[in-house]
Amino acid sequence: MPELSPFSVRNRLLAALSAGDFALIRPHLEPIPLNQSDVIIQAHAPIEHVYFLEAGVTSVVTRTERGRRIEIGLVGRDGFAGVPVLLGADRTPHETFMQIGGAALRIEADAFRHALEQTPSLQKLLLRFVQVFHLQTAQTAACNGSHPVGRRLARWLLMCHDRLDGDELPLTHEFIAVMLGVRRPGVTEALQMLETAQAIRAERRNIVVLDRRKLEETAGDGYGGPEAEYERLIGPLR
Repeated sequence: MPELSPFSVRNRLLAALSAGDFALIRPHLEPIPLNQSDVIIQAHAPIEHVYFLEAGVTSVVTRTERGRRIEIGLVGRDGFAGVPVLLGADRTPHETFMQIGGAALRIEADAFRHALEQTPSLQKLLLRFVQVFHLQTAQTAACNGSHPVGRRLARWLLMCHDRLDGDELPLTHEFIAVMLGVRRPGVTEALQMLETAQAIRAERRNIVVLDRRKLEETAGDGYGGPEAEYERLIGPLR
């Protein structure tokens, strides 16, 4: 494959690195394909790799006592999976899996830790992403506690749309219900509402964004805060 450079990668964080910081981690970056549902970070297990997504979307989920998975955050090419390693931890109670398949450049956790020790500027950039991710998880909690399903769904579709090329989101009703922590009939009703407004078209195992502006209007103040902070601290999201 061609030699990696900040100009050839699609991950926003890697592309934002200085030439020196990129050269420091480049020898340790391993390209890897990732399929939908692949678990890349297991709960309560040592984190072996940090993943910089080039394509696709990951979900960070927590499990209830009954085994239900509920999404608390998502990451695409805007960031990286393995934040606990940056913060000095070797594991997490949360699972990270591929919500939408894609690809990543991964680095072994020990090599990642060593690189952080070598250059403060690398750590500074990645901590900016952690700040944004923290805002995203806080916004998710606020929306789950105060917004109806339709508004939460519009926000979630926008967040997926931000991290993918094109307007097609390969998602099922069942999967969306699990991620939002609601029953499937509620998701189906909310999707129908967005279809009636001509914001989306729901197909079998696929959702097509027709009018992003209408999605943003439906999401209201549930969407936009973390995204604006990302652009302020790091750069363009889409």
